[in-house]
Amino acid sequence: MSTSLSTYLCTAFLGLSTALCTSLSTHAYAQNTQNAQNIDAPNVVPITAQLTTSGQPTAKALESLSAQGYEAVIYLAPPHVSDAVREENIIVGRQNMLFVNIPIVFNKPAVSDYETFAAILQGLGNKKVLVHCQVNMRASTMVFLYRVVVGKEDPSIAYESVSKVWTPSGPWKQLMLDVLQKHKISFEPY
Repeated sequence: MSTSLSTYLCTAFLGLSTALCTSLSTHAYAQNTQNAQNIDAPNVVPITAQLTTSGQPTAKALESLSAQGYEAVIYLAPPHVSDAVREENIIVGRQNMLFVNIPIVFNKPAVSDYETFAAILQGLGNKKVLVHCQVNMRASTMVFLYRVVVGKEDPSIAYESVSKVWTPSGPWKQLMLDVLQKHKISFEPY
């Protein structure tokens, strides 16, 4: 086989592979977006096929997570907040899903809260996870930091998911800056 023919075939194969991977990735994102839209909760934001953030889902929405392929729920608000689903851990556990509560006080987020969250999410590997709080402020910010610090994603792209929900200010802006600075990541979203 000639070098030019071999180069052409490799180029054609790579082009088809790239198109197939792009198509599969687009399909997975579209599928996750569709599944995420089935979650009755405020500010649902699909991040990847394996990761979604949202505000507090209803009890009925929590009951259907396993059927949508979710394997774990990370809840980032204290369990005693007014809109919490009181038996969320039981509802999730009945579906043989993992439930983790990291009770972040809204006006006092800490770098240690992020570190706990990152360790748990990283430990879940490739499981399909819903990360939520009350209105997706804690969740969107923590997932942004995880995507940038652990996933090495471009901060400006990862931040788009946060800006769909809110613009962190006060202690949340400071938390973002502290975590990014600790990991030597330069980013100023606003």
